[in-house]
Amino acid sequence: MAKKVARCVITLLGAVLAMAIVDSTNTLVVNSGYNGLGQVFLPWVVILIYVLSAVISGIIFFVLAPGIINNSLKIIGKIEAKLKEMALADIFFAVVGMCIGLVIAYLLTGITRSIEFAPVQLTVNIALYLSLGYIGWIIAVRRRGEINVPSLFKRGKDKQVKGSKAARAKVLDTSAIIDGRIVDVCKTGIIEGSIIVPCFVIDELRHIADSADALKRNRGRRGLDLVKDMQNNPKINIKISETDYDDLNEVDVKLIRLASETDGVIITNDYNLNKAAGVQRVAVLNINDLSNAVKPVMLAGEELEVVITKEGKEANQGVAYLDDGTMIVVEGGRSRVGEKTKVTVTSVLQTSAGRMIFAKTDE
Repeated sequence: MAKKVARCVITLLGAVLAMAIVDSTNTLVVNSGYNGLGQVFLPWVVILIYVLSAVISGIIFFVLAPGIINNSLKIIGKIEAKLKEMALADIFFAVVGMCIGLVIAYLLTGITRSIEFAPVQLTVNIALYLSLGYIGWIIAVRRRGEINVPSLFKRGKDKQVKGSKAARAKVLDTSAIIDGRIVDVCKTGIIEGSIIVPCFVIDELRHIADSADALKRNRGRRGLDLVKDMQNNPKINIKISETDYDDLNEVDVKLIRLASETDGVIITNDYNLNKAAGVQRVAVLNINDLSNAVKPVMLAGEELEVVITKEGKEANQGVAYLDDGTMIVVEGGRSRVGEKTKVTVTSVLQTSAGRMIFAKTDE
């Protein structure tokens, strides 16, 4: 029903527009010193011209109405999705920036009043309002970090964190996606809040997938497949964010800025990104730290039975691995490569890159 009403309104607007164009053209001709419609044709002919133009334009708009309505609904849907992703502070600054742009456009329309041809003047004015309003919106959003956020937004944000009413969004970086473990973690349901994959991360994955190097190409394709897998999983609340920063070139810098503006948490296994985000006080969840945290704790003196797979770097050392991939350096294991051997743990080295266990043979 709503679409039928909208179609009728569009048809009526088309008819009115046609009559307005005919009337404006006639007025322009008269002001230019030429004979108008009333001086050339009889009154009933002039009325017929107005009616015919309205009918023809109305029919054209009636035919085009479904396409206009569908495209308008798509645009409105995209705007709504974009607004849902934006923080309240971003919307506030965007509206303020747009209003400033519109005020500047209004002031500039004083210059366009000197244009005598009304259609050109109207077109220029519309272009001014649209362009300056959009520029004001974009500048305010992109430079928001340089402006102090009103206390109203800060108080609301603090209450949300203290009360833990809503989980913070998790922003995935390229390395975490390619690694693949985050997909299994998300499937367990322990990751709360929405999972955000920025569009610039998708672009980086696409560039890696198009690489001439076979290894990089496979890694990029794997990353894109994993994103698709998460989108198809109803248990994972994943969103593709269209937010981008044209003034920044590095993906890591964009990730930190996005996480900062959305009060999100970056999920990564990139050591450098981890450190850079920490310096800027942006929360980070390192996949390697999470993986190490859930591994069984090994204490000095524990006995293990492992298979020595290869020789170590130092003399008389052998190397073995646990089922989870943890490397064990076995003192006295060089002569037992390929054998299942009982070893005793002497020490454990824990780092963000992983865990290494040092042991010695029982004999």
